[in-house]
Parts: sequence; structure tokens; C-alpha cells
Amino acid sequence: MSSSEQQPTASRPGIIEAVPVRHYGRWVLAAVVIVLAAMFLNLMIFNPAFNWRLVLEVMNQTPVIQGLLVGTLLVTLLTMIIGIVGGVILAVMRLSDNPILKGVAWFYAWVFRSIPRYVLLVFMGAAMGLIFPDGISLGVPFDWVIMNFLGLHGDLRFAHFNANVIFGGLVGAVIGLGASEAAYMSEIARAGILSVDRGQYEAAEALGLSRTRTMRRIVLPQAMRVIVPPTGNETIAMMKDTSLLGGMGSVTMELFVQVQAIGNRTYEFVPAYMAAIVYYLIITSILMIGQSYLERRFGRGFGGSAAPKATAALRAGSAH
Repeated sequence: MSSSEQQPTASRPGIIEAVPVRHYGRWVLAAVVIVLAAMFLNLMIFNPAFNWRLVLEVMNQTPVIQGLLVGTLLVTLLTMIIGIVGGVILAVMRLSDNPILKGVAWFYAWVFRSIPRYVLLVFMGAAMGLIFPDGISLGVPFDWVIMNFLGLHGDLRFAHFNANVIFGGLVGAVIGLGASEAAYMSEIARAGILSVDRGQYEAAEALGLSRTRTMRRIVLPQAMRVIVPPTGNETIAMMKDTSLLGGMGSVTMELFVQVQAIGNRTYEFVPAYMAAIVYYLIITSILMIGQSYLERRFGRGFGGSAAPKATAALRAGSAH
């Protein structure tokens, strides 16, 4: 046995007995949170002002349910359809090489992002009838010049609408909120399109795809991974913004307008408003579940979730 092997091992460190760090602050914070949560539950359950029996009665009222289905859910659906379609069109215009299209898209987003939605709805409900006292006509612009030049009588208009009827009801609410939402969705869609690597465009061009087909089949499906999360937030925000329809005056078939009317009639404001809050919580929960599903659907193949699956597939393949 060599001398080096006979050296004592006393200089080597022994087994380290690590003692976990005790985070007393976390336990104190957790205790405070539990106490506050218990106080909140006690307030919600045993405070007689909430009167949960009356809350359920208000939620089951026919006008409230109609306001929920029409003024809240239907308006949200139609508004988001207009907003998403218009936002994608504006985003494509904003990214276009045509300076006119780019300028129009920028001006549109600037205007509707600057006007608060409540102000926009009130303005549309009160002023559009004054701006168009004779109604809104669709047809050839400056038709009177053309008709006078040709020596003919009449006009070249093919449709006429009453501005008060259109902009003073639910149709005007959908138009106003949809126009406002399109401005925000244009920025979301533009960010999603810009997130797609430039090489995707070049590969599609090398395959002979047109720009329209490239955008529809290649770019937008990949951009959805970035577009879906903020779009889900915008949908939830739009669902809540339908409560602003009461500012139009003539719109009564809306959830919050109906519960507010019940509260004003019965002086039971807390149960009436809690009925609306419960409905908003339920709808938001459903929308969040749908958003989570869409995020997983369009996020396949990105991030860390795809790596373990790919590794497992490779291992399974090598085992055979």
C-alpha cells in the first residue's frame, strides 16, 4: 500500500446536514390571507344586505334573462365578429406598402382609440339623427351632379335608412362597439402578423402562393398563437362594456339596465346589482375556459410543451 493511500481522510468534508431556511414571513402572510378570506366569506354569506334569495329571484326574472341573452351575449358576439374581421383588415392595410391604405388604417385606429366607448355610444344615440336629419342613403356619391349633367331627374340611391332607428337601438350599439373594437383588434392582429418569421413569406413566395393566400393559409394560422390571448381579454372586456348601452337611452334590453330598473323599483340595490355581478362572473369563467382551450389549440408545437412529447416519440421510435 502506497503512502498516498495511507493518508487519513480527515481533511475530506463529511455529510452536510442542510437545514431548510424557514420562511416565517410567508406563513404570517398566509395566515393573514386566510383570516381575510374568512372575513370576506362571512360578509358575503351572513350579511343580510345581500339577501341571496332575492338575488336568485332577480336572476330568474324574464326581462333580466332577455337582457342577458340579447343585450349582453348577442351584442358581444356580433361586436367581436365585426371587431375581429375589421381588425384583421385594418392590420393588413397598416402593413401594406400602399401609403394611402396605411394612412387610412392609422387614422382609423387613432380616432376610435381616442374616443371613450361610453362617449361614442352617447354621441351616436343623441347626435346621429341630427347629423343625418333626412336619413342615410347609399348609392353613387355626387349623384345630383351626374344626373344634372345627363339631363335626367331622380337620384342614384338604392337604399335609405332612418338614422334615429339605426343608431338609437341595439344595431347602433353593435356598430359603435364594433367600430371601436376594430381599432384595438387591428393592433393585436398587427402584432400577431409581425411575430411570424419573414422566412415564412419567402417560402410561400417560392412555392408560388399569392399574397392573399399566403396571409390566409400561412401567416394568420401562425399568428393566432399571439393573437388569441389578447383577443380573449378583449372579448371579456367587451362583454363587460355592454353595460354601457344604458347611456344610449333608448336601449333597455340589456342585463345591467334591467337589474338597475329592478333596484330602482324595489330599492333592493344590493341584491339587484349582485345578480348582474353573478352573471358576469359566470360568463367570464366560461370565456376564460374557452380562451384556455384556444391557447392550447393554437400553441401546439411552440414552447416547452412540445419538447417532452417529441422526446418521448423519439425514444419510442428508437426502442423499436
